[in-house]
Amino acid sequence: MRQYNFYTYILTNYTKTVLYTGVTNDLERRLYEHYLGKGQSDSFTAKYKCFYLVLYERHQYINHAIEREKEIKGWLRAKKIKLIEEENRNWNFLNSEIMDWPPVFTG
Repeated sequence: MRQYNFYTYILTNYTKTVLYTGVTNDLERRLYEHYLGKGQSDSFTAKYKCFYLVLYERHQYINHAIEREKEIKGWLRAKKIKLIEEENRNWNFLNSEIMDWPPVFTG
């Protein structure tokens, strides 16, 4: 049986004052898109410079990832912070676990 990967993720800005929750099937590509200000959420993430990954969860099925995204988006900020700190106590930026960070563009 084929293994699929879908991700629910939380981004923040450099000062860790803004949180953004999203879902994707390609976390590396989506992080690049956020960094470049492209995609459906470009206005929010570009405006607040939210491209620092602080939490991600892998799901095999897209519907599970979407359900989790909706669940997290419905939470108050304090509950989101608690979730992040359970997995990433120091709020380390996890981008380098997924890709070369910061992105280097040539040409």
